[in-house]
Amino acid sequence: MKDYQNPIIPNLLLSIAGGVELAKVAHASRRPRKTQETTLRRILNYAKDTVYGREHHFEDILQAKTPEELFRRYQRHVQANDYEDLRPYVERHKHGESNILFPGKPFMYATTSGTTNEPKWIPVTNEYFKDVFGNMTKLWMYSFIRCRPKVFTGVCVSIVGKVIEGYAPDGTLYGSVSGVTQKNVPAFLKHLYASPHEIYHIDDYEARYYALMRMGIERNVALIITANASTIVELENNANLYYDEYVKDIENGTLSQKFGYEPYIREAIEKCLKPNPERAQELRELKQKYGRVLPKHYWPNLQVLTTWKCGNTKVYVDKLQGSFPEHMMHKEFGYFASECRFGLTLDGSDNTVLFPHYHYYEFIAEEDLGSDNPRFLQLDELQQGKRYCPYVTTLAGLYRYSMNDLVEVGPFYKNTPTVHMIQKVNGIVTITGEKLHERQFIEAVHRAEADTGRQLRFFVGFAVVEESRYHFYWEFADQQTSQQQAEEFTKVVNRFLREENIEYEQKQDSLRLKSPVTHRLQKDSFEQFKQRCIEEGFRDGQFKVNLLMQDEKRHAKFKWLTLND
Repeated sequence: MKDYQNPIIPNLLLSIAGGVELAKVAHASRRPRKTQETTLRRILNYAKDTVYGREHHFEDILQAKTPEELFRRYQRHVQANDYEDLRPYVERHKHGESNILFPGKPFMYATTSGTTNEPKWIPVTNEYFKDVFGNMTKLWMYSFIRCRPKVFTGVCVSIVGKVIEGYAPDGTLYGSVSGVTQKNVPAFLKHLYASPHEIYHIDDYEARYYALMRMGIERNVALIITANASTIVELENNANLYYDEYVKDIENGTLSQKFGYEPYIREAIEKCLKPNPERAQELRELKQKYGRVLPKHYWPNLQVLTTWKCGNTKVYVDKLQGSFPEHMMHKEFGYFASECRFGLTLDGSDNTVLFPHYHYYEFIAEEDLGSDNPRFLQLDELQQGKRYCPYVTTLAGLYRYSMNDLVEVGPFYKNTPTVHMIQKVNGIVTITGEKLHERQFIEAVHRAEADTGRQLRFFVGFAVVEESRYHFYWEFADQQTSQQQAEEFTKVVNRFLREENIEYEQKQDSLRLKSPVTHRLQKDSFEQFKQRCIEEGFRDGQFKVNLLMQDEKRHAKFKWLTLND
């Protein structure tokens, strides 16, 4: 395969820029308590004259003489927050007000699912974008070189979100931070991307996957970047489905007419295409030789694949076994959410190295999560092997913000703990990043009852990661409800879930989340379930059950309570 890229320039420039940022992280990580004091003072000083800063006495907090006093004052004046606590302030920014959560107005918003049917609008300030998505991206790209020096001898297939999804009432854009970051990479990196950014404007995911793979499979790909391993599974499925169509397109320098791409998108893609009969013949020969053609066959030079590997994503990672070259490194994407890029992974570790010089972190120990008055721990108080729920304070208007995640502490980097994701907490279940809240599930069910006129005596849902789908169990008040009627009820619930949770909708549209499975429950199913649990040792007075779970032991008990046609 041709299409070799000379890596000297990107390697040199990223080694310089990334090396500077690595030195900063290393320096900040040697004295985490001192660094965290400096970081918190910087954030509070930055926002002290804002509405939020004045309401929460940032000026007074900054009068503290020691790190301990600073942290105590901060905890006393600023409560731990979730997004709904901050939403009123964000709404003021969205409608054009300045100096509410931070000086001025945000550069953009990132949207993600929340605990209600209203999505979270996560502000991104210029300062935050420059520091975390600018400087740290240089270090991130440099980390690829440190792992595989030949990573820029080919092109990069990067799957990101749409750069612009819309605009807030005041005209500020909202969209994908990763998309904006990729669009704004330095000029010496732009030619390394296999696809133009317009490709991420394709709303139909099958059409988007086709365009990505049609352009990618023609090239000498050395790096693949996407957060969800489930996306890679879908790309591979798309390749198997449309392989012959790719070959025809590559031979003729065309983009298939099977998909109705908008004219400006088709034009942007077709500008990058030209007939390549030599590559088309190579791909035909691969199919003749192997039958089922895998990424290791058409991308033999692939150096690095980076996705999430922790938490639930391991199920999808396992599905990739045997598909990629043995020499390739599958690099952990790192602990990263719309609200905060906590850090990044360095070298071959799956643990995230934190950014103590950009974020102020607090933690609640796992065993203290149910406490009415939990103790908040500082970064230097964490212990390797223990699990915590993190809270962050950032230059983008998040103050003592709960990430609703459970992370485990890994080995220390310098003197600062690393972390890796375990699971969501506080009633949130996720299979492939949709973050479905129990409250949203309950609301969707009640809306379906009102919409269909069918009433339930009990219901429960389970996330089954291995199947990439949810199983819903309904005990109808009318036990004569048929399986077909129950499945129609599920469709209504699913429609309301898509309205309640934008990430749930996107993950279904992108085929990463399959349609839910319907089960009808016997009469008095909850009572039977509870009795069985009590017989196994649960205390009657303390017995409770969540209505949305990822718990195969409890799921197995409900499987015995279903009705058979």
